[in-house]
Amino acid sequence: MASSPWSHPSVVVWSRLLLDSFRRWTGRDLLTRTGSPEEQARALFAAPFVVVSHGTESDPVLNYGNQTALDLWELSWAQLTSTPSRLTAEPMNRDERARMLAVAEAQGYFSGYRGVRISSTGKRFMVEDATVWNVVDGQGIRVGQAATFARWTPVVGTDSGG
Repeated sequence: MASSPWSHPSVVVWSRLLLDSFRRWTGRDLLTRTGSPEEQARALFAAPFVVVSHGTESDPVLNYGNQTALDLWELSWAQLTSTPSRLTAEPMNRDERARMLAVAEAQGYFSGYRGVRISSTGKRFMVEDATVWNVVDGQGIRVGQAATFARWTPVVGTDSGG
């Protein structure tokens, strides 16, 4: 994507679904919603907290990550949007991640999640107090899941590889 990812029309539409769905499930706004959909998409992309999402494929692929997410996972937009969502967690943490996603799918959202994730270069970090929610379209049909969190800490010195 030659221009900023947030400015692509499909990303502007997806950003709106992310924001609308977060409000639907939590009753809160993820960020102050002022201006046009494009301005809201820009604000979401530039937010100082992580927002990341995937679609509804059988092995969901990430389809959105704001700049904070791209920096944290050490990925370009093209890399992120071709990464299976499960690869954001190490194999030993994927069952826990799958359980949390299932709870969010069943009840619309889940907050207070805490878990270890891994960047593309192998840096591990603990996600604190994440909220995961179903992304729904205008008819209320689930079209993905998203997560947001503002707190994470590096995990160092815990190599369990022997």
